[in-house]
Order: sequence, then C-alpha cells, then structure tokens
Amino acid sequence: MKKNLSFRVGLMAGALLAVLPAFPLVAAPLLGAVDDARIAAVAQGGEANHWPAHGRGYDEKRFSPLKQIHDGNVARLGLAWTYKLDIDMGVEATPIVIDGVLYTTGPFSIVYALDAASGRLLWKHDPQVPRAMAGQGCCGPVNRGVAVWKGKVYVGTFDGRLLALEARTGKEIWAVDTVLDHGKSYTITGAPRVVKGKVLIGNGGSEFGVRGYVTAYDAETGREVWRFFTVPGDPKLPPENEAMALAQKTWFGEGWLKWGGGGTVWDAISYDPELDLLYIGVGNGSPFNYQFRSEGKGDNLFLSSIVALEPDTGKYRWHYQTTPADRWDFTAAQQMTLADLEMDGQKRKVLMQAPKNGFFYVLDRENGKLISARPFVPVNWASHVDPESGRPVFMPEGDYSGGMKIVAPAVIGGHNWHPMSFSPDTGLVYLPAQETAAGLEAQKTPLFIPSKAVVNIGLELPELPEDPKIVDQIAQTWRGRLLAWDPVKQEARWSQEYRTIYNGGTLATAGNLVFQGTADGRVVAYGADSGRLLWESPANTGVMAGPVLHGGLGRHLSPNSGDFVAGGQGEAASADSGL
Repeated sequence: MKKNLSFRVGLMAGALLAVLPAFPLVAAPLLGAVDDARIAAVAQGGEANHWPAHGRGYDEKRFSPLKQIHDGNVARLGLAWTYKLDIDMGVEATPIVIDGVLYTTGPFSIVYALDAASGRLLWKHDPQVPRAMAGQGCCGPVNRGVAVWKGKVYVGTFDGRLLALEARTGKEIWAVDTVLDHGKSYTITGAPRVVKGKVLIGNGGSEFGVRGYVTAYDAETGREVWRFFTVPGDPKLPPENEAMALAQKTWFGEGWLKWGGGGTVWDAISYDPELDLLYIGVGNGSPFNYQFRSEGKGDNLFLSSIVALEPDTGKYRWHYQTTPADRWDFTAAQQMTLADLEMDGQKRKVLMQAPKNGFFYVLDRENGKLISARPFVPVNWASHVDPESGRPVFMPEGDYSGGMKIVAPAVIGGHNWHPMSFSPDTGLVYLPAQETAAGLEAQKTPLFIPSKAVVNIGLELPELPEDPKIVDQIAQTWRGRLLAWDPVKQEARWSQEYRTIYNGGTLATAGNLVFQGTADGRVVAYGADSGRLLWESPANTGVMAGPVLHGGLGRHLSPNSGDFVAGGQGEAASADSGL
C-alpha cells in the first residue's frame, strides 16, 4: 500500500500554497536569525532546509537543492493545511521560511507569521494602510513579501512606509517614511532586501508621475544611509551626483518635471557578495509618451535599465539600458538572476533578465557588457539587439507617434513581475512568458490631470469593439506559456502552453522538478529536464506568486496568489504526502 508523501501545501488567500515533508520543529534560539552569511551560503548549496531571502539567495536563482520531493514521487503530493488571509485581493508574496516559521504578506501590506508545519497563526501585523488608497497605485494594494534579518521582519507598506517588526511577536520596532513627495502617488509593493546590514527598498508609482529612487536604511535603527535616484531632477539645480550628471545629458526639455519622469525600482534587487555589487532593476518612463516627456529626444537614463551600485554608499558603477527612450512601459524591473555559466569555453559571471520588452538578456555582471540578447516571445518594436552597441534596432511598427500601432509585446509585457527560476542541474531558466500585443496611440495634445488617483501616460487608449465575438478573437491572441530557456544557446528547450496570461512564478529543485501556479487555478509540477507534466492540483484561485521549498525541519511550501485584480478565494492551504 502506497504511503502518502508527508507534505504541506499552503494556499493563501489567493495566496499561499505549501508543500512540506513533515519532521519535528526545532526551536531556534532567536526567531528570524538571518544574516549575510546565511543568505550568501545559499549560492554554495548551504541553508538547504530554509528559504532565508526573497529569491532564496542573493543571486535570486529560486533553486532548492532538496531532493526529498522528486520526479519519482511528486505524484503523491497532497493538501496538508489551509490558512485564510484577511482580504480577498491579489496576493503576490514569496514567503520567507526560516527555522520553522513562515513569514508572508497579504493585501494592504498585512504581515503574517505562521507555523510552517501546521499553518497555525503565530502573529499578525496590520500596518493600517488606508483602504481608500487602493486606487492610488499600480496595480492594487498588493505586496511581494518581507525580508528577515537578525530577529527582525521588514515590510514596505502600500502607503510608502518601511517597518521593522520583532520576528517573535510582530511588534513594531521602528518605522520610516520613504516617500519623497506626498503630493505624488508613491507606493511600495516590492519586498525589501537586506545587504550588509542595510535594508534596501524602492517605490512604485511611475504611471502616476513620480521620480524613481532606491534607498538604503540601517537595519538596526532605520536611519537613511543613502539614496540613489534613477532619473534626474530639476535641470536648473545642480545634479545630486555624477550618475545624475550623466543621466541629465540624456533628457531634453522639462516635460518630465511635470509628468514625474518615472524610473521606479518597484521589484528587482540582486547582490553579488564576491564582486560586492548591488544590482537594481529600473522601471518605465512617465509619461509613456516620449514627446511629452523628453521632446522625443535622448535615451532618458536610467529608465528601463539594470544599474550596478556599491552597496555601502549607493555609488554608481555601471548600467545597461534594455530599452533606450522607453515609450512602451517596457520596465527592466523584472528579476535579475546571477549565475556562472560556461560560454565559449570559459566560465562567465553573468546576470540574466527577461524584462517586459520580450528579449532575454545575458550580461557580464562585472562590467554590464552585453553577452547576448534574443526574443523569447513575438516582438515587433525592435528587429534585434545589436551585439556591438548593445542597443535594440527599432522598427517602425513600434513608433506610434504618428498614429495608432499594434505593438508586441503589449504594455503588460512578454514577462511581468512573476519570478523565474534557474536550475544549475539543467542549466535552464524556467520563465513565465506571455504572448501579447495591443494598440498604442499618442495623444496629440497633453491631457494632464493632477490627481493622485489618475494615471497620466500621454496616450489615447483604444476602445474594445462591442461585438463579443471580436472581443473573444482578440482575447485568444493573448496566451501564456512556461518556457525552459537555455541562456547559453538563447533558445527554448521546451514549453508548456497556457490559455491565458499572468501565470505564476516558478521554483526549480534538485529533484528534477519545476513548480508553478497557473492563472486558471492550478498548481503544477513538471519534469525540469523534459517539461512532462508530473502532478497538478486545483488551487481554487488563480496563482501568481513564486513557490518556495523548505525541508529538514520539515516543510515544502509554495505560495499561491489571487487573480491579478480580485485575488482568489482568500484561503491558505497546506498539503500532506508521506515517504
């Protein structure tokens, strides 16, 4: 008689799915005892039983070396527990699982600490974000998770605060206001990262007309250590530093001062301890309309760029701009994965990103030089990326300044925020891709509405036809897929097709598995090498967030998330299996 695999899968509120082999909990002397050494050890195969940071390690690979759950027994995975979150809206958090405790977030930045074995609530902290703010940021009052460090839990709130909570009780220790200008719609939806005793956080709000920046705060006290702006300020004033002097030369006119400029660091942050370089992913321009923003001239640094900084000071080291003069909402705020790859007979330290513009980039992470770039979805705004200059070669199909054009990808991107994973065993990146296209048309004269609840992008938004058959035909052209992408050959090894976009993040494991949640309400596991479907389970909600795996102390967890706007059923679940 077959035993059940002893797992817990937790589905949260449209939110958390956990798959956990069951072992007794071991009491930790200090809850949340995470530091640089523990996170850095992940890159060397350490901390296998834990998920101590957002991408598991500083390299953001989202790869677990655990093998208890593998391609030979995953079919016996089953539900173990559920936990109901407070608010039934979108849930995007990747849980932190450390020493038997799972820390995660729900809508409106509410933080939960759960027993990873049972799903029992240990504590909850509601930062009391005003519910009326829900319409003052993109895209709803979601939150992508917390950071844990030396007994503290850090969360960025939708109204722009950064909080430090006691890991054992959830009691607030300190709070700082990260917002530069409260007359603008600044938010925080991304997860903080902690590097060398500094809590790093960016903000959202590009579409609402803000100026982007990332800030480092002392993890003990909340004192601001440094702030790096991603776009220049008033050209009548001296630039803040050499990086802003460099950027200012690529902007023209003063339109961006009225419209904000954009360039928010709303999600991706990675770190290389050996090179001591911090990498930030920068968002889109504000407004989208390049003529209004910069008189149709200049690259507009550091929009849609990967920027390397010194973590101690925030000093600029290098940048690579994926989409110069962005006018399509093609952010480079997507996850940046660090790996060492064998390329052309030599080991290369690379940074990999699949931003919204539809190209998969492999960069030398020491100097930011392009190694290769290839489209992973249909693209018509650029023909290719020139290997010598590193710049995309623009196509007339992407230029909507003289009239409406159908641009691919659409503003939602060929890949959005949903995390990808990388397996050093297969050498493949598991990428939640999506095939999209949409009509864009520039406003002839600026329509600027100075309201915190209004998106000012400088475009005419096309109306959908009234005929439902035509609407359905349009909808059928948008589709999702999971790609197993070879970053060396820049080609897909295998793919799994989905009927809709916005499918969840991925987790790769040493058990030759890839886990993913889907927009149609399933949690699935594929063979990492073959793409063969090995297991699936209904989630009763669309799934957005990236799964995590936790073992040793006994748990495998995978977070699920509600639908993009409305979320799922508002419930957390957990699974039992049994070797």
